[in-house]
Amino acid sequence: MTVKETAMKRKEILLITAVALGTLLNPLNTTMISVALARLQEDFQLTFADVSWLISTYYLASAIGQPLMGKWSDLFGRKKVFMLGLLLVTLSSSLAPLSPSFGWLIGFRIIQALGSSALFPSGMGMIRSQITSNQAKALGILSIFSSTSAAFGPSLGGFLLHYGDWPLIFLCNFPFIIGSFVLAWKLFPRDPKTTGRAADMDWWGVALFSATIFMWLLFFLSLADRVSIWELLVGVGLSVLLYRYERRHSKPFINVTFLRNNMTVTRIYAQFILTNIAFYSIMFGIPSYLQRVQKMDPQQTGLVMLSIAGVSVLVTPLVARWIDRSGSKPPLIAGTALVVGGSLLLLVIQDQASAVTIFLVLCVLGIANGFNNLGMQTALYHFVTKEETGIASGLFMTSRFIGTILSSSLLAALFGKNITTPHLHSMAWTCAVLGLLMLALTARMPSGNVHKAVE
Repeated sequence: MTVKETAMKRKEILLITAVALGTLLNPLNTTMISVALARLQEDFQLTFADVSWLISTYYLASAIGQPLMGKWSDLFGRKKVFMLGLLLVTLSSSLAPLSPSFGWLIGFRIIQALGSSALFPSGMGMIRSQITSNQAKALGILSIFSSTSAAFGPSLGGFLLHYGDWPLIFLCNFPFIIGSFVLAWKLFPRDPKTTGRAADMDWWGVALFSATIFMWLLFFLSLADRVSIWELLVGVGLSVLLYRYERRHSKPFINVTFLRNNMTVTRIYAQFILTNIAFYSIMFGIPSYLQRVQKMDPQQTGLVMLSIAGVSVLVTPLVARWIDRSGSKPPLIAGTALVVGGSLLLLVIQDQASAVTIFLVLCVLGIANGFNNLGMQTALYHFVTKEETGIASGLFMTSRFIGTILSSSLLAALFGKNITTPHLHSMAWTCAVLGLLMLALTARMPSGNVHKAVE
């Protein structure tokens, strides 16, 4: 390798690092706060249903912000949007610890969600434009990095709460922000002159998508007390209206034509939604259960939750080799079967269960997470063309946020007024059913060697 090639390789690595440090902020802050929910309930005198709005609004803002900021990065420049995202996260992380009320805290979390949502699409776009060789591997590394940071969130949050209080969860963002900002400022090329205008945005599509997601969120949150028929009907009506409007639009906010013409990809998105409902129900439900029922402190909770993240990271290289040999379908079948098995193993947890028992049960779910994360991402890239990578990646992340929104609604319905072991078992049965649905979708997936297709 020549000196020039070595310098180019080093620059590519630093570029990926700049994007990775930025893109981890959204998933990390999604789950890191899970161990602080019990403390926030005490500080602001809230029920779990009340504090779940802190989760739901973050997901809602991320689900809307991800495709919105992606469009903005195409219209106004990727470097500008990436830097804007970092500044918004800086602002929110500075002000959130000073929140005088729970409403202010929700507001700062929404700003944080919008800012961090700008980093994934603009960062991915920068990688695709600047790295021409082994691009699929670079995109895959970023996707895995993003998913892994979400798994480590509760453990990091537990340590921060043990040595401080919930404000540290916001202040710990600054090393990542500073590292990403310095590298991006130095390495990202200047944005070319664009002719983008705010009027080029599909604002009616944005409004319809936002209203649809919000109405479904209200409906699922209402299940804790009653079934709201009118919210269900409005949600269905808005969904139909969104589909019909976006199908006719030349530059749609949500490309429903792409979804209709790629049914295998659409099923992957549906499976990813189900995967995230189960994963985030566990990532948010278990920490609150451990602190409320098992009487663990935040540090113990973080250590137990490390089982999911640690095992997930350990199995990822093994899964990658399996995918290289056999494609993504066999590992996904194994991963979804482990979701069913791991969820059913949660039923063995009783009051005053040992930490070792809980740790081992969560290890099974950690293995499932490692299989499903890498399997879903590689399956997606196998069934889309290189030209469709941008739109496919954006819709993939939107699917993740829809799943997380539904998970917070599920937890509000199950844990809304009280958290007990029977409530945990209800969540376990629900996740097992979700696993069976995932298994059925995987069975319909065409087989093939993903690695060869991506390359």
